[in-house]
Amino acid sequence: MPDPTSPNTDEELNTAKQVQLENVGALNRDQLTPEAATAPEGHDVPGHDHAEHDHSGHHHPAGKKVVDLGAAADEHAGHDHGSGDDHDHGPAGDNPYLWPGVSFALLLAGIALDYYKVGFFTGYVRLVWYGIAFLLVGWKVIRSAVQSIPSGNVFNEFLLMSIATLGAFAIGEYPEGVAVMLFYTVGELFQDAAVNRAKRSIKALLEIQATEVTVIRNGQSVVLDPKEVVVGDTIEVKPGEKVALDGTLAKGPASFNTAALTGESVPQTKQTGEPVLAGMVNLESLIQVAVTANYKDTKLAKILAMVQDAVGRKAKTQQFITKFAKIYTPIVVLLAVLLVAVPAVVVDDYVFRDWLYRALVFLVISCPCALVISIPLGYFGGIGAASKAGILFKGSNFLDVMRELDTVVMDKTGTLTQGVFAVQQVQPVGVEQAQLLRLVGALETKSTHPIAKAVVGHVGPAATGVTVENVEEISGHGLRGRVDGHDVLAGNTKLLTKFNVAYPAEVDQIQDSIVVAAVDGQYAGYLTVADAPKEDAARTVQELRADGITKIVMLSGDKDSIVQRVARELGIDEAHGGLLPEDKARYVQQYKDAGRKLAFVGDGVNDAPVVALADVGIAMGGLGSDATIETADVVIQTDHPSKIATARRIARATHRVVWQNIWLAFIVKGIVLALGAGGLATMWEAVFADVGVALLAILNAVRIQRMDYATPGTTKAVAPAPSTGAGPGQASVVESMPQQLRQGPHHHNDPAA
Repeated sequence: MPDPTSPNTDEELNTAKQVQLENVGALNRDQLTPEAATAPEGHDVPGHDHAEHDHSGHHHPAGKKVVDLGAAADEHAGHDHGSGDDHDHGPAGDNPYLWPGVSFALLLAGIALDYYKVGFFTGYVRLVWYGIAFLLVGWKVIRSAVQSIPSGNVFNEFLLMSIATLGAFAIGEYPEGVAVMLFYTVGELFQDAAVNRAKRSIKALLEIQATEVTVIRNGQSVVLDPKEVVVGDTIEVKPGEKVALDGTLAKGPASFNTAALTGESVPQTKQTGEPVLAGMVNLESLIQVAVTANYKDTKLAKILAMVQDAVGRKAKTQQFITKFAKIYTPIVVLLAVLLVAVPAVVVDDYVFRDWLYRALVFLVISCPCALVISIPLGYFGGIGAASKAGILFKGSNFLDVMRELDTVVMDKTGTLTQGVFAVQQVQPVGVEQAQLLRLVGALETKSTHPIAKAVVGHVGPAATGVTVENVEEISGHGLRGRVDGHDVLAGNTKLLTKFNVAYPAEVDQIQDSIVVAAVDGQYAGYLTVADAPKEDAARTVQELRADGITKIVMLSGDKDSIVQRVARELGIDEAHGGLLPEDKARYVQQYKDAGRKLAFVGDGVNDAPVVALADVGIAMGGLGSDATIETADVVIQTDHPSKIATARRIARATHRVVWQNIWLAFIVKGIVLALGAGGLATMWEAVFADVGVALLAILNAVRIQRMDYATPGTTKAVAPAPSTGAGPGQASVVESMPQQLRQGPHHHNDPAA
């Protein structure tokens, strides 16, 4: 909605500024890092400090820059929706409906007085009456038209409305002049309501930032603004309060509601030393958190910066309409002038007043409000609907690209699989399963290897309180020790061979990571450890294929045999394993060279380069790797790959609604323009063609927020994956320790070795 009082009317369309909300901790420039606050257009997500990450050699392909908050939109010819909460439509800023209501009452009363030909209602009385009704709703529009001239923004909707309505007054058509401006203002108010509805989900996201925090300093509790807290401080969080800053839990366990961040209602339990993120809500007891990031550097702040930047990146359709309006507006002004001038030469019974009236009607009809208002609103609605579903689009242009995809390329670990090792199978030989688990689990407590941790986690309390002595780690083989009076070996098959323990040959054919065991010199069985697929992984592949994706590919650094097995299990078309980041980039480039429009979905730091290379880069885990989230065009907060299909449905619905609005505006305006030029349409028909079409387009755009994007036959929410003890979206032990898995001096039959 434009604020006609703004001297920078043409510079304020950046809908991101509609998210300037009072008292909700909205991200401002002073919350960003100095580098981001002063970054030129095209800098990555504001709030990210490049000193923390080595991005040497990293670049954003054309069209992938995030537009700076201060210069995001500059092309909407004369029409601005940027002031959001701050503007009004008349002197009564607190109640924007007051003066339009008074104007409407004066208009109705004036029409009644005209109809009944009341004696006093003539001459200057009638002019002043309608003039007051007109100025109550039109003075800001006229002032805006005048103020936009010095900046070179002459041909805009404010000029069209001003000329048409003042012209109506000049020829004595007072009621029609008031009606045009009044209904234009009412249309703008409807637009405001639609924008507010569209941005509610984004507003909810902004509201999860805490506005104050209790800090423990010198043994005293001090309530401060979160911006004043420094790294190393300890903050206190009461039950029901939001965590204000990223940190680690000083004393656990503690339960947190992470729904605002991840969309999941299931509470997460954190232990001492585990990460706690800003935006989480403490559920049970008074806790303390050791702060590890400044307010401007929290991962939540970076996510909010992405949301605020999102609508500054225009879709192709928006860019087309912007360019179209700049050409279209001066043309219709010229046609209106010709509509008055040419008939004076060629028409015998030329009446200047009649042809001027036709030209004024022509100008009102030609005003491109329906296009200028409803198209960005449609895309903003799409971004809002996606945000509500836990999907952050960094720009409306990516809604268009998401719809055009024919190929989806995905990482395996952390994207299609849960990203954490878990015991899948226990096969005891000669001993009870409980006994095997107790002995092996107790011995594995002496190791820090990710697979060992998976075994210990699976065994649970049974591995504690067991006497473990004389533990020896044999590099590249495994562990040897005395457990509860038994000599126990746990490691890979090379360990058993080293100690001359015979085992079945079929054990060597097992593809998963495996821990083989021997007790008192006898083979005692094995445990398989694998990274299980996410619950919605197979459904994701089915939905994408049903949704028109013709090629689904999995690229992974894991052993190729495991990658192929997971691909078969999920029904993926093509899979490649054992890849380095440059190998993934090479495959993606090959697909692009073949003319495919593709998205790459990943979550780890190693995925950042290929995420940047794809037409649409999608980051799994809204709070995962900073580098990947920063590079990605779309962030899926819930870690559910099925959201990719949801994002496609939202993108298609947005495109459909936007083009419905475009055709509605063109068809109706074309018809009424022809009628107006021929003298068959009055100013009232012009009002409908302008404001009426705009209102219909706005109401149509609002539907995007109301649509159900759940997959038919499924619930809207996907069940969360089992808790791994890591924070939401945190890089898994598999992703954060790749070298340990490949080169570490440990002992398991790890297929990645």
